[in-house]
Amino acid sequence: MAQPAVVEGVLERITYANEENGYTVARVDTGRGAGDLLTVVGSLLGAQVGESLRMEGRWGSHPQYGRQFTVENYTTVLPATVQGIRRYLGSGLVKGIGPVFADRITQHFGTDTLRIIEEEIGRLIEVPGLGPKRTRKIADAWEEQKAIKEVMLFLQTVEVSTSIAVRIYKKYGDASISVVKKEPYRLAADVWGIGFLTADRIAQSVGIPHDSPERVKAGLQYALSQSADQGHCFLPEERLIADAVKLLQVDTGLVIECLAELAADEEGVVRETVPGPEDGQPVTAVYLVPFHRAELSLSAQLSRLLRADEDRLAAFRDVDWDRALTWLAGRTGAELAPEQREAVRLALTSKVAVLTGGPGCGKSFTVRSVVELARAKRAKVVLAAPTGRAAKRLAELTGAEASTVHRLLELKPGGDAAYDRDRPLDADLVVVDEASMLDLLLANKLAKAVAPGAHLLLVGDVDQLPSVGAGEVLRDLLAAGSPVPAVRLTRIFRQAQQSGVVTNAHRINSGVPPLTTGLADFFLFAEEDTEEAGRLTVDVAARRIPAKFGLDPRRDVQVLAPMHRGPAGAAALNALLQQAVTPARPDLPERRFGGRVFRVGDKVTQIRNNYEKGANGVFNGTVGVVTGLDPVEQRLTVRTDEDEEVGYDFAELDELAHAYAVTIHRSQGSEYPAVVIPVTTSAWTMLQRNLLYTAVTRAKRLVVLVGSRRALGQAVRTVGAGRRCTALDHRLATGGGVRL
Repeated sequence: MAQPAVVEGVLERITYANEENGYTVARVDTGRGAGDLLTVVGSLLGAQVGESLRMEGRWGSHPQYGRQFTVENYTTVLPATVQGIRRYLGSGLVKGIGPVFADRITQHFGTDTLRIIEEEIGRLIEVPGLGPKRTRKIADAWEEQKAIKEVMLFLQTVEVSTSIAVRIYKKYGDASISVVKKEPYRLAADVWGIGFLTADRIAQSVGIPHDSPERVKAGLQYALSQSADQGHCFLPEERLIADAVKLLQVDTGLVIECLAELAADEEGVVRETVPGPEDGQPVTAVYLVPFHRAELSLSAQLSRLLRADEDRLAAFRDVDWDRALTWLAGRTGAELAPEQREAVRLALTSKVAVLTGGPGCGKSFTVRSVVELARAKRAKVVLAAPTGRAAKRLAELTGAEASTVHRLLELKPGGDAAYDRDRPLDADLVVVDEASMLDLLLANKLAKAVAPGAHLLLVGDVDQLPSVGAGEVLRDLLAAGSPVPAVRLTRIFRQAQQSGVVTNAHRINSGVPPLTTGLADFFLFAEEDTEEAGRLTVDVAARRIPAKFGLDPRRDVQVLAPMHRGPAGAAALNALLQQAVTPARPDLPERRFGGRVFRVGDKVTQIRNNYEKGANGVFNGTVGVVTGLDPVEQRLTVRTDEDEEVGYDFAELDELAHAYAVTIHRSQGSEYPAVVIPVTTSAWTMLQRNLLYTAVTRAKRLVVLVGSRRALGQAVRTVGAGRRCTALDHRLATGGGVRL
């Protein structure tokens, strides 16, 4: 084995970084001159381009890349020469100092520059162009950088990324290291990006026992939060105990004891007997507190709305419907079908109603008709949808303003809404489109904000995938025994029958393979090899569709992948699509973060709810385009689908992912002129009918499937993964809600 060695040099560039395990390939200038750079590999978590590093490790050789140094440990060394200091400060490491100011500062202070910044930072005001405001900003950034470095060094042994170290510091400030040492499991609850597994690694490194009750309770709550991420509102107790034993590798008795302690804690978990998800037999359900509260509350709010004595659309109780619908046909230029008429009447006379149906069945026209009639009676109509794209489409359809549900409720930091029971929305009719996307927590906030006597109409396709968040609210509202009246539109209109997209969506939903020949808007490019299918997907999306149909590959074409990983998964396709659509250019600024590179022009998506950003928060699934990248201020700007400019510090870039390709789950509520769907055997476990149906129904004009006929057949045949664990349908049917 190679002998241990030490290498010092300046980190010139990072050529590859795995954001999950920190493995990095980088180029380092060791001062040998002639532009000769050394390749170093290993964990360089936290190291920034421009820093001088002292690296401990071993020399080795790679068959393709030649001599390289494997880093086992590193420390940052402050540069000693004027040139090194200028490079260090100008690298974008310190917010507020770019190459121009780095040059001026080092010209003024020479080799004493770093001592001045460290000990007499007020003297920076001597530098031409550096006023008190910028000097103060640089001082704050320098102090923060030092503190984060300290947290980073402490956490280096447990492979925590720089962005997470930044978040820990921003959450706990000077108490960061104390919290990490003494209460590591707090991190999983308090800091986004740290789950139980990372907190557990940290806990082990600071000596917390494997069978500590604190660890077991944190593990139980993690198992429940993981199940919520998979859509469940609760887990049956036996399943939770089995999951926790497997996760924690401790005795079943200890898990049962700790679960009892959590159930006795008001903010721990809630146990309750409810019907099981599959057979309806009673199970002991274990809920995280917020989901239990929301389920009780939503059931109670809907019952309250249905039973309200007031009626803010009372004018429709005694209306002459034949006359009203004749007037409407004159206004819209089209007659309603019988089931559409029933839906219109229901929405305007029932205080809560659901309208569902597949593509081409006239949901949109029915909604427009409801809005037209309500406005004719001077009703205040409020329109919303879960995503910015869906809200835009609703506004175009009705000619009225529409917003996202989050913006409508004015959600605030912490997730509380400005509108609730005590301050309801000023609306007689609230219409929410794409309601299959409403998860339990958001649906509860929405129902609370509807005033007594106002009407709530939920519109959506129940055969699509359920919400990304926990619950399946639309399905529960349509379940047998639900008190909420509903209309399902089933007739496909003649013009829609001419669309291959609509025809095939209904075929897939019925378990019949789609037609893939002889259609002008639905194609299959057959390719059995998964890697080749991935490359072909990129070629179709970036080159063939734009050439044949004149569509913009960034704005009009969306790749929808069944899963995130794999050669035809969203992550791999994003890297290839970025190369094709927004390649690197010398004049184009870019910022590497983990394994991703962000450039101006990139299509990106937000991957967590962040209530602190934008006017009313930026939410999981929001899509936008990078419009600005400032290396000096270390800030990237995104213009979202809602036409809002949102800023991200470089340390927050783990909240963004590229969106040239997204998973089908993340595409819910959006509509695109063209979609390209890789369907490969590598995604076998994900291939289900409602997944493929959801992907196809995202397209307005064109669908191209790329991949395996066998995989396509599997997707059409496979009905789904069973019901989610939710008791909302039971509570609605039995009136089991509580006012909260």
